[in-house]
Amino acid sequence: MDYMSVIFLIAGLVLLAISGDALVRGALSAAQRLHIPTIITGLTIVAFGTSAPELIVSIEAALNNAPGLAIGNVIGSNIANTLLVLGVPAIILAFTLKADGIRRSTVFLIAVSLVFILFLSDGLVSRFDGLVLFTLLIIYLIYSGVMATRARNETLREISSGAEIKSDDEDEPPLTMPWLIGFLVFGIVGLGIGGKLTITGALGVADMFGVADTVVGLSIVALGTSLPELAASVSAALRKQAGMMVGNVLGSSVFNILGIIGITAMLMPLSVPMSIISLDMWIMLGVFLLLLPIVFFTRKLNRIEGSIMVIAYLIYMVLVFTNSA
Repeated sequence: MDYMSVIFLIAGLVLLAISGDALVRGALSAAQRLHIPTIITGLTIVAFGTSAPELIVSIEAALNNAPGLAIGNVIGSNIANTLLVLGVPAIILAFTLKADGIRRSTVFLIAVSLVFILFLSDGLVSRFDGLVLFTLLIIYLIYSGVMATRARNETLREISSGAEIKSDDEDEPPLTMPWLIGFLVFGIVGLGIGGKLTITGALGVADMFGVADTVVGLSIVALGTSLPELAASVSAALRKQAGMMVGNVLGSSVFNILGIIGITAMLMPLSVPMSIISLDMWIMLGVFLLLLPIVFFTRKLNRIEGSIMVIAYLIYMVLVFTNSA
């Protein structure tokens, strides 16, 4: 085994944990200062920041003629986002899903997934397909901006009227502006570097097994690039910020599909491996559909449900390698 790969892997994991916490702290302070709900902060700043490794990997994979790795990275990351990034924090601390916008964002994610599956089904994600996905991302960002502005104006009206504002962040005062910017920059940059180190190390260790690029994308690379989301979500859970945590998962999955595949396909059309068309894209959709009864009915995740989600992810990993074999 290559010892440098092991060192890269460990260093990447440590950097992911530190920078994930920094990003959450900075984003929380930004939400407090701007009077924006943490669910919107999670859907945008945190989600896009933690998706940076997926974007880097997918573009590199496409430019290096490994489309299976690029698409597998996104699909595998979305599955990991839902089952692991929600499941692990739920094991640590049960939480409720009552923040405004969670239901709406979940429905939007499923709608986007259906469009994505439509583009995958013919075996090629063309430049036009990528443009459509990227356009949907712009619409999503504009809508998120409008919702953030509305929420901010409503909060400011309540403050001006003398009403008492209940904050999710009572235990932690906002950072000063220089520290806030520093935490956000370090968090986003650190997550990108940490994700790169983690993937480099993981691929080095995986080389000895000689698996296909699609399998590597669905498993090792997807898990490696999902570690920023996991680090940020665990940090948010420990700070009892369920809205930011769920927003991170939903926003990251939306960005993975619309931003990463959209940008990558516009640069280089992506051929789709048959294994993804026949199995993995449907598993991704099924995992997203499982969120519907949670966000619309039970509206909570406890340790038992979190454990089931983590076990389901492990079963999926076994399935990926079994099908490869």
